[in-house]
Amino acid sequence: MSASGKTREVSVGESGLGPYGQIIVAGRHVLAADEAESLGGRDTGPDPYELVMSGLGACTAMTMRMYAERKKWPLTRSSVQVRHSKITGADGKPLDRFERIITLEGNLSEEQRQRLLEIANKCPVHETLTRGSEIQTSLA
Repeated sequence: MSASGKTREVSVGESGLGPYGQIIVAGRHVLAADEAESLGGRDTGPDPYELVMSGLGACTAMTMRMYAERKKWPLTRSSVQVRHSKITGADGKPLDRFERIITLEGNLSEEQRQRLLEIANKCPVHETLTRGSEIQTSLA
């Protein structure tokens, strides 16, 4: 369920562009996904992890923008760079690490900047990734 309580859905199917090319339909939006040429794909779109990182970065920027607008703060622009790596957790198990580097532009006080950093950690995609998810799979 989304924050609004509605179930959301996307459809993904093979594009026919190489062995791994995919077409993603999300509402009225159409995107591509693929693997890099080095992995046998044709690089016709972002790979699945780049799509996850894109969602995290977009959600972070949007959440900060909504908060700044509500507070009427002078945030003129923000950008979010996201990096992903696989690491070994303290328990020895594999762990995914997402690193965000946030750039804030505008005549913001240090307190406002720090509050926007806190708000970034409240974006719904951040919360989903840190909380974990349940995935149910079935055949059509």
